[in-house]
Formats: sequence, C-alpha cells, structure tokens
Amino acid sequence: MNNTIKVERARNNMSQTDLADKAGVTRQTIYAIETKRFIPSTVLAFKLAEILKVDVTDLFELEDSDWGD
Repeated sequence: MNNTIKVERARNNMSQTDLADKAGVTRQTIYAIETKRFIPSTVLAFKLAEILKVDVTDLFELEDSDWGD
C-alpha cells in the first residue's frame, strides 16, 4: 500500500513525533507506515487523514500487489 504521509507531514510542518503524538501511536509506528513496513488499521488511517487534513484516499493507495492473485 502506497502512502503520502511523509509529504503531508511536510505540508503541515509536522515531525514523525508530532504526528505520532496526535494519533496516539509511537514515532516508530509512523516510520513503519511511511516505509511500507506496516499497514495501519482502518481507524488509524482515518485518524492520520483527519490530522493531516486530507481524505484517506489521498493519503493511502492500493498497489496492484495488494490485490493478490
């Protein structure tokens, strides 16, 4: 799953720690999402989108490989 969290954080002048604190997760969680090592829950995805003031579909995008076979 692709995401634009790093770009949106920059637009909002937020560090990973700032975003993590607002979302109630660790900085490591934000890093893992940004580097595609962790896919967030639906609830967390919506929280991040709201904090960053974008639609969740603008923040996350499925890749072809996410569809499986």
